[in-house]
Amino acid sequence: MVGIGQGENFLGSDISPIGSHTPNVIYLHDGDVVHVTENDVSVTAGGRPVRRTATSTNWSPEAAEKGAYAHYMLKEIYEQPERVAEVLRLMLRGGTLRFEEPALSAKQLSKVRRLLLVACGTSWHAALTGEYLLESLAGLPVEVECASELRYRDRPMEKQTMVISISQSGETADTLAAVRRARGQGARALAIVNVAGSTIARESDAALLMRAGPEIGVASTKAFEMQLLWLLLFGLALGRARGHISAGEVTTITHELQRIPSKLKKILRASARIRAVAKKYAKFTDFLFLGRQLNYPIALEGALKLKEISYIHADAYPSAEMKHGPIALISPEFPSVFVAPRDAMYDKNMSNIEEIKARKGPILAIATEGDKEIGHKADDVLYIPRTLDCLQPLLTVVPLQLLAYHIAVIRGCDVDKPRNLAKSVTVE
Repeated sequence: MVGIGQGENFLGSDISPIGSHTPNVIYLHDGDVVHVTENDVSVTAGGRPVRRTATSTNWSPEAAEKGAYAHYMLKEIYEQPERVAEVLRLMLRGGTLRFEEPALSAKQLSKVRRLLLVACGTSWHAALTGEYLLESLAGLPVEVECASELRYRDRPMEKQTMVISISQSGETADTLAAVRRARGQGARALAIVNVAGSTIARESDAALLMRAGPEIGVASTKAFEMQLLWLLLFGLALGRARGHISAGEVTTITHELQRIPSKLKKILRASARIRAVAKKYAKFTDFLFLGRQLNYPIALEGALKLKEISYIHADAYPSAEMKHGPIALISPEFPSVFVAPRDAMYDKNMSNIEEIKARKGPILAIATEGDKEIGHKADDVLYIPRTLDCLQPLLTVVPLQLLAYHIAVIRGCDVDKPRNLAKSVTVE
């Protein structure tokens, strides 16, 4: 994109490096050639001049400052309650779930017969969580694909399939290519993005704006939280439109949703405790993350965060899959992180914890407040407030974000700019 200033103009792959200089940007199209001087911007396509209108973003320079926080990543973790609360105020007006996007009318949603979610990296983990949520709330068959794989597959698109792409920047090259491939086969496309004028948003039939605000840290945190929230809200709308869930069920979930910001704040107030645990585990060089159902993708995300910013090797599996190979690695020098809140899979997770404990593997558990049983079996426990099963991922991911952050800081790593990584992956 091109940033339009006064006596200065800018080029960047997304808004992050530009927004602090000017809120006015031109989104370039594929094939555009732009000529930039300090006083002029001209665009050609196919050798002919074209007009690309500048639009004003909602970028706030103040929002892009670290303030009193040591790192952008920490600031962004702490912004999550506010971001969630803002979206809920927007979406739950008068106690009713309302989408402003015209393409998400109940009539349109009722025609959807299959969902295909495409994304990369952290957004792919959000999509995997969304698979569980959407199957349960909407009663539809749901598939998740790595966008980098889907773009090269000859996968036929079933009729009345909706493709949901998830990308913080809205410019992820593989995700954009997958969307184009799906739309080329007649699939309807919905984008969940954080940049309103991004390419993926423009090329989709409809777009949901995450409203995460600027995310400067390379390792995504608050954008992941907002992706989970929007997938949940979309699932509720789709479930009602199809008659799969009742108005009473939606009311129960949305009522509890409104308590999530305060529960996120409670987790954040335990940051000192999480740092103390991180100090204990920062010496290890390998980790195993485990979870079941909705919390399996959260285990994947926890492992990715640790890898990204601390350079510690970490793998993640569904808890029961631990017996199908990874258990061979268990030793006193190989800790396991269990995402095991009180949910429908609690007893199964406890059985897996006992198997690792019997083999003298250190165990760190993410558990529900008041769970004394897990406290007797795990070496360390980080607690989350009690909530509905379908809302747990909004909470369970936060202790894992803070754990990765504190371990990376203790190890002296560059938290905001980890080596070899880019914020927006705009090339293959």
